[in-house]
Amino acid sequence: MTGYADQLFDLTDRVVLVTGGSRGLGREMAFAAARCGAVLVIASRKFDACAATAEEITAQTGRAALPHQVHVGRWDELDGLVDAAYARFGRVDVLVNNAGMSPLYDSLSSVTEKLFDSVVNLNLKGPFRLSALVGERMQAAGRGSIINVSSSGSLRPAPDMLPYAAAKAGLNAMTEGLAKAFGPTVRVNTLMAGPYLTDISKAWNLDESHNPFRDLPLQRAGNPAEIVGAALFLMSDASSFTTGSILRADGGV
Repeated sequence: MTGYADQLFDLTDRVVLVTGGSRGLGREMAFAAARCGAVLVIASRKFDACAATAEEITAQTGRAALPHQVHVGRWDELDGLVDAAYARFGRVDVLVNNAGMSPLYDSLSSVTEKLFDSVVNLNLKGPFRLSALVGERMQAAGRGSIINVSSSGSLRPAPDMLPYAAAKAGLNAMTEGLAKAFGPTVRVNTLMAGPYLTDISKAWNLDESHNPFRDLPLQRAGNPAEIVGAALFLMSDASSFTTGSILRADGGV
């Protein structure tokens, strides 16, 4: 007999599509969904990484996982991703718009138009297009959950991440509009991440004598697995009355 919490967060046979799903927070969310019974579509720019993650998911959880190579920032590649997911599984129950990037730059005036456009394309334009494509199919099916992974930088932008922060702020706003567009059958929420110890953290100064997170209530960065509880809440029926919201998993930023 399954327990109450198991039933509440049960994702058995639901189809979860995660962009940027081969590493970092996307990988953690994909594995968590599989462990709760979901089948996965793992999408990212590198097919080998997607395939390796899909194989690990199946080996560890027994759940099917479809790898798909796609650049989320390229509008014309997204129809192919959605078509592949529906061809394999017949539906998408949960879309996690997780793929993102925040390139470094020396100064604001050194930001090129190409860099700015690439950041907006990946962090905002791609999630809009994917949400439109999948959300309308979810509406037709009568259920679904879309999760836009944002950043605490969208609320407190720093000078060294302004294009990224602006794109993520747009994603926050888009969440509310999509929730109204696809309601009442499809829920759309923002999962706002703070600093996590993923690949990007390798560029941070985390020397013991220097704690860049001392002003946070938790005074540390998060471990990737700490995103899982919030993600599973939004994926599952546990959040059945939650839409158009921002759920912060940011250490108190």
